[in-house]
Amino acid sequence: MRDPAHAPVLLDRVVQLVAPALDRPDAVVVDATLGLGGHCAALLDRCPRARAVGVDRDPDALELARERLARFGDRVVFVHAVFDTALDPQTGVVAEHGTDRVVAGGSTRRLVDAVVFDLGVSSMQLDRTERGFSYARDTHLDMRMDATTGTTAAELLNQAGERELAWILRTYGEERFAARIAAAIVRTRAREPFTTSARLVELVRDSVPAPARRTGGHPAKRTFQALRIAVNDELAALRRALPSAVDATALHGRVVVLAYQSLEDRIVKQELARRSRPEVPDDLPVVPEGHRPQLRLLTRGAEVASAAEVAENPRARSVRLRAAERVREVA
Repeated sequence: MRDPAHAPVLLDRVVQLVAPALDRPDAVVVDATLGLGGHCAALLDRCPRARAVGVDRDPDALELARERLARFGDRVVFVHAVFDTALDPQTGVVAEHGTDRVVAGGSTRRLVDAVVFDLGVSSMQLDRTERGFSYARDTHLDMRMDATTGTTAAELLNQAGERELAWILRTYGEERFAARIAAAIVRTRAREPFTTSARLVELVRDSVPAPARRTGGHPAKRTFQALRIAVNDELAALRRALPSAVDATALHGRVVVLAYQSLEDRIVKQELARRSRPEVPDDLPVVPEGHRPQLRLLTRGAEVASAAEVAENPRARSVRLRAAERVREVA
């Protein structure tokens, strides 16, 4: 049995979806969320002519990935960045590490052959108690994916107004009792600022009515998700990065996304669906060549992990995978 902490989710399916785009000399895949490099390693093993650009905002993850992927030598480039910055069409990794392609209209653009996103918090981040992502262990309330910069979860809890906190919990955590929890946070921090997770977990448990605590998993799960998303600006970064990823992908290239909660999956679904429709009114009898869909969906809806994989790797339980192929160039 593989170690769940280091088992990439839906590994075989990701390789199956991405590999056809990398079957060419000097093909380039951008792993926009490198983590410990599991998906990246499998793709490089399967596609010996390909190169990879591994992006991660977590410097600890990058160092571990360097060690795990060292056997690939200069076939892998490592980039410390948030994926929306990394995929910026003017200054990001595609401009630096992509390859020149002649596109529609005869112009030349620098593009890549695939982009892979494995969203959310990684197993490594959850397992390292000092990072503060887990509600199961008492630790400092940090939750930054890049611990070298930005506002911590504790600072957010201690500084944000009650209405802002309620909005964060309701919007990013889909928490029904957001207003009650936010009010309790403000009352409690007036006596003593928040520093550790156990105190927040206890507050959330006390704020959620007893009948609601008996269903839907741990009562603090949604609050911790909401704070993590807010601290790391995750959804806004995804909204910026996904269109850039599609634009950066060459003809017959692939974009593959693994999402773990409904908010990020909805963003992926909407963007891929938008690009897979003709850019004309539905009642137009003939679609002009230049207005045909840019993408062809490779998955019917969102694919999920098998029961066997979930039993082996519990992190796979909530995964939703979507993928698309670039079928029309844009000048």
